[in-house]
Amino acid sequence: MGNTESNAYRNHLSRFLPEEQSDIDGVFDTLSGSSGSSGAKNGKATKKTVTLAALQAYVRESLPEQMTVRLYNGMKSIDLTGKSSGLSEQIAKEQFLIFMSNLLKGNADEKITIIMRMISKTEKPVKGKQIQEFTEDLIMSVIHVLSYRKELKGWNLENTRDSASGVKALASQLLSELKLADGTKPVGPQLMETSFDQSVVEDWVYRVPQISVFLSVVIRQGLHVLHSLPDQTKDIVNLVPGCKGIKGRGLVSLFDIPSIIYINSHLPAELQHKWQLLFSSRLHGESFSQLCGHIVNKGPCIVILKDLDGYIFGGFASHSWEVKPQFQGDNRCFLFSVFPSLAVYTYTGYNDHYMYLNHGQQTMPNGLGMGGQHGYFGLWIDSDYGKGHSKAKPRCTTYNSPQLSAKEDFTLDAMEVWAVGDLPENAGTKGKKSILDVDPEAQALLEMTGKSRQSEGLREPIEEDEDDDN
Repeated sequence: MGNTESNAYRNHLSRFLPEEQSDIDGVFDTLSGSSGSSGAKNGKATKKTVTLAALQAYVRESLPEQMTVRLYNGMKSIDLTGKSSGLSEQIAKEQFLIFMSNLLKGNADEKITIIMRMISKTEKPVKGKQIQEFTEDLIMSVIHVLSYRKELKGWNLENTRDSASGVKALASQLLSELKLADGTKPVGPQLMETSFDQSVVEDWVYRVPQISVFLSVVIRQGLHVLHSLPDQTKDIVNLVPGCKGIKGRGLVSLFDIPSIIYINSHLPAELQHKWQLLFSSRLHGESFSQLCGHIVNKGPCIVILKDLDGYIFGGFASHSWEVKPQFQGDNRCFLFSVFPSLAVYTYTGYNDHYMYLNHGQQTMPNGLGMGGQHGYFGLWIDSDYGKGHSKAKPRCTTYNSPQLSAKEDFTLDAMEVWAVGDLPENAGTKGKKSILDVDPEAQALLEMTGKSRQSEGLREPIEEDEDDDN
């Protein structure tokens, strides 16, 4: 190895802390079948390398087979000789470390050659269809490895909607950001057949941070390297929020794992670490007063609902819901669609009709609304529970969202509300206290009849310390 190459190698090495270097060394030694010391005897003569079979045997069930092959192709693309990449079928230590350095610590320019080889083994522009297949593989691998490593933080494949359609929806959403050099965005069948050169894909990787985050998760968790060390950024730590309030209740959420990841990434950073179920029509009944009782004064929330046609959509409320005849919230609120497509719609600046909740008034509309105006909300649930509308022709004035439901006036099938971030300290006690706090006789009477203070339907326990590890 010449001086210039060893200098480049040393530069890559210097990006890692000593404990990170030894972690990478340990994984490479395991992959190459060396015990660490044997490789040093004759220098080049016993140079250790990694084969595809060794990588597959090491990864085993933690990653889908096609992603392991893609990682291997990415490692192989690192050119140590300056002649041509891919000459050797085996991975040298330098290639392995530079692969780690570029994908985990590098910028879009450093990542792109590897990503292009992970998309396609040949050195030429790639088709939209190949980028789509790579992106779907990547998302599927993230879900697979986080599930395998028990890192889904209380979510699992049983308490969420099936992820198959969500993987395709998230991949389509990320691919919608692909832009040709002239600024045009191909769509539909045209996108699948369009060729994209390296500079266009690099621009996409730069603008779509999820690709780098997902690759980082797949490498760290799939190869079990650098997965517990301190350089992990917030977007990796909070990729999936902790889930509270669903365990042991037999509920399957309206969310799937890809939509949880995508919606969570659009929340303010300080709210991304935890979601707690406040209301589910399947658990708490189909009642507007039950809905209000469970969500008022609980801090920022996500509302998600499904109409009878199977469309799933909702909104993020940046402030505690309050029952009053005025609009509330701020410009951090947004609307979103989960099915049939995944998308987030943020505020336009046109008006401040972010969120609205009213009940029991004769002169103002009663219901829960987000965006638009009275009678023409981007999202509306009527206080006559079960009815709603999404009147956004051509677009909602507040969020620029299209009609979210299958029909303009829809019938509600199911609804959930999730508090995001930490619950406010006064959650449940702001304004008027519970009758159980105010009236000791009512409490005593309850206890005499064998009901606890936290009897279902009166007041539910706030499940703060639920075990996440499932």
